[in-house]
Order: sequence, then C-alpha cells, then structure tokens
Amino acid sequence: MSKDVRHIPVLGREAVEMLAPRDGGVYVDATFGAGGYSRAILGTAGTRVIGIDRDRTAIAGGFDLVDGSDGRLTLVEDRFSNLADICAGQGFETVDGVVMDVGVSSMQLDQAGRGFSFRLDGRLDMRMADHGPTAADIIAKASDAELADIIYIFGEERHSRAVARAIVAARKEAPITTTRALADIVARVVRSKPGDIHPATRTFQALRIFVNEELDELQLALQAAERVLKPGGRLAVVSFHSLEDRIAKDFLNARSKTGGGSRHLPEVRQAMPSFRVLTKRPVAPTEQEVAANPRARSAKLRAAERTEAPAHAAGDLPSWPRLSDVMRGG
Repeated sequence: MSKDVRHIPVLGREAVEMLAPRDGGVYVDATFGAGGYSRAILGTAGTRVIGIDRDRTAIAGGFDLVDGSDGRLTLVEDRFSNLADICAGQGFETVDGVVMDVGVSSMQLDQAGRGFSFRLDGRLDMRMADHGPTAADIIAKASDAELADIIYIFGEERHSRAVARAIVAARKEAPITTTRALADIVARVVRSKPGDIHPATRTFQALRIFVNEELDELQLALQAAERVLKPGGRLAVVSFHSLEDRIAKDFLNARSKTGGGSRHLPEVRQAMPSFRVLTKRPVAPTEQEVAANPRARSAKLRAAERTEAPAHAAGDLPSWPRLSDVMRGG
C-alpha cells in the first residue's frame, strides 16, 4: 500500500462530515494513526485538533503535520480512554467533536516487526505501545482454558478449544515466538475452504484485542467522550468488526433512549438522553472504497450529537478475560 493511500482513513470523508468541523472548534482525533482525520479537520480554517495515539511511531510520524499546522495540532502519546484528562491537560474542559477509528491500523499491519499480521513473518508482539506483555508472553503464560476463552470471546473462533490445545501442545516442544509459527499451528486445526478467510485470522484478532485491552479501551473512551463533548458536539466512531461495532451501537442506544420507569417500577426514572443518534443505520464504505482498499469491507461508521443532558453514570465493564489476570496466573 502506498504512503498516500495509508493517509486516507476508511470512511474518512463521511466521518469528518458527521463531525461538521467549524471555525474555532476544538476536536479530538482519538486514534491519530497516520493523521488522516486530523488533516481533514484542519482543512477547516480556525479548527484545533488534539491527536491521541499510544503508538510512539504514529506520534513521531505526525511531527511534520504538527509543524505545518500553525499551532493548531497537538499530539499526545497516551491511551484514548484517557481523552477527557488529556483534553483538560491541554486546557479544554469541553470540545466540539471526537472521532475514533477503532482497531489496528494499516501501518501497524504492514510492519512485520510489530507482529500483528500472519501474512508477514515477524516477532509475535502485537502491542500498540512499546511496553507491557506481548502476544508471545500470553501464548507462553496462559492456561489451556484461558487461551480458549480469549480466542472464543475476542476472536469469535468456534474452534477455540482445539486451537488452545494445539498451542499448549506446541509450546511444550518449543517457545512460540513468531507470527508464522503461530499461524501454522492454528492452520493445522482450523480448516478453511478456498475463498475463506485465513484460518488464523480470528486467533490473531483475539490476541491483538486482548494484548491491547481494546474493547475495555473503547468502552472507557466512549464514556470519556460523553463527558467531554459540549452540547451539540459530535461523536463519530469507525469500527472494523462486530465486537467493536456492538459496543458502539449499544453505548449510543443506551445513551439515546427516552422515557421514564416501567409500570412495575414507575418511580425509577431513566436518565435523560445524552446523545441524539445521527446514523439510524451504520454507514458502510462504497464499492469503490472497498475495491481500492479491501480492508475497508467490514468498516462501519456510527455518529451521534451530544445533548444538554448530564453524562450518564459509568457502567461496569464486562467480566471477560483480562491481561492482568492472565499475567499474574489467574
């Protein structure tokens, strides 16, 4: 993929149109990546952008854009779940828009040394930042049952138990430290037909999500965006698989409901809607965009506008497997 193509985010035009940037507005590009959203927002005169990415390589790659922004772009190396604190640290208690492009970037997938892709042989890393346990650490440490849960929940792989058993058996013979070694192990137990996705696709997805705590990050980031968006501020979320899209959909549905208590508990009042959904159905890429970039085929865009109601109370995170539990031994 060329450098120019990498700088055009999937559904980028549609997402920025949903934000409706205006002169004087402050916007958060919560997943800066190659800077495509930030560049588009900065195309509106007078806008300011706070770009966030936990990947130091992405931040370093954005320095030229910072230099050419006349002080309108600030980059912060951090998790996007911390976006409310990041905005406050930059002097903004509220902002006019937040855009999130969830998941792994094309730049990360295309770098063999990052270990995200089974197409390229490299170290089994998968970390978006440069600290914390790697995918190889999880493969070496997690029990059979933990691996099966991780692969089933985060990869939606129906052969998760067979894959977990194969991994545990293989690591007894030799450490599993490369993407090719893992992909070959998975391919021996997950059969595929011509035209199907690669047998290791779901296992790699699961490990990447687990290593980076991506689904917890998304839930926390959505709650943070709710707190920081001013009335009339816009939220745009682009996701690339069903788990991410379900989280965004459920969050916006819960935050946009109206009505009071039920007839059984009429005194229980439902919180006022904090968002007005702008996309009754998710926006999908055009055939032309998918043809130009096959990775776009599963993308979905959801957007909403902040109301004047207070932010809802933050709910508990789901009780799925977590990195800290596995690394300390359950």
